[in-house]
Amino acid sequence: VTGMEDRVRYLIGGTFPESGVAFATGCSVNECAAHYSPNPGDFRILKKDDVIKFDLGVHKHGTIIDSAWTMCWNDKFQPLLDTVQEATEAGIRTAGVGVRLYDVAASIQEVMEAGEVELDGKTYQVQCIENLNGHNIGPYRIHHTKTVPIVKRDYKVNTRMEEMEFFAIETFGSINGEGYVDETDDNSHYMLNYQKEEHFPRNKAARRFYKQIVDNFGTLCWTFRYMHRLGLSIDEKALNYLIRDDIVTTCPPLSDIPGSYTAQFEHTLCLRPTCKEVLSRGDDY
Repeated sequence: VTGMEDRVRYLIGGTFPESGVAFATGCSVNECAAHYSPNPGDFRILKKDDVIKFDLGVHKHGTIIDSAWTMCWNDKFQPLLDTVQEATEAGIRTAGVGVRLYDVAASIQEVMEAGEVELDGKTYQVQCIENLNGHNIGPYRIHHTKTVPIVKRDYKVNTRMEEMEFFAIETFGSINGEGYVDETDDNSHYMLNYQKEEHFPRNKAARRFYKQIVDNFGTLCWTFRYMHRLGLSIDEKALNYLIRDDIVTTCPPLSDIPGSYTAQFEHTLCLRPTCKEVLSRGDDY
């Protein structure tokens, strides 16, 4: 993960707030679908039967491109990966100016739930992870004002995509699980609560730590690894004060039940007046 992030910094150049990594890179394994990133001292080693999701973000002057893909080394999991990737592509094909988010969700769900995976002689239908979504993206804000569901919901059924919005079309599928994730331990992702209008910690140490966050990360998501890299001090007591006052939010790992396998694919697109541009598309993905 550090190698990927260092490569991003090398390729894009600059430092915050000009450019850099947009959030803590996810490398969630097996039943963990999102928001796992190694903390300092975490030396987990991948195994042949692991399914890993990489979720990588980069920004230039606060414009964020968010992309994710899944890898496996045992071919028996490939149908899961293929199904989730095709569901993402279906969402991209449906997206456009004036399109209802409900219709994007319907196209994703139809493809996802048509997928099947055979494991050890048993066939599993691929499930949408119903409480994970895509999202629109704002300047320096990875999750902005809209969510892009991956299952049809009556909630805000008429919310539409608008011209010049940036969207992350992001899908998650699961087999041998519940199609639902819960928060787990070992949090590594932290972020200022940009929904809170005023931030003024009363505690002196918390104010110092808050300034350190603002100066180095702003509203971008960060992890202790980033602070170590910059030589910044980590005052966990001050951090806990900021979390308690809802100034800093945590984004802990999100997992289906043990024994399940999850996959994720994601692209960022911009809805221009005459076209939709997939900004994260490359020759290899």
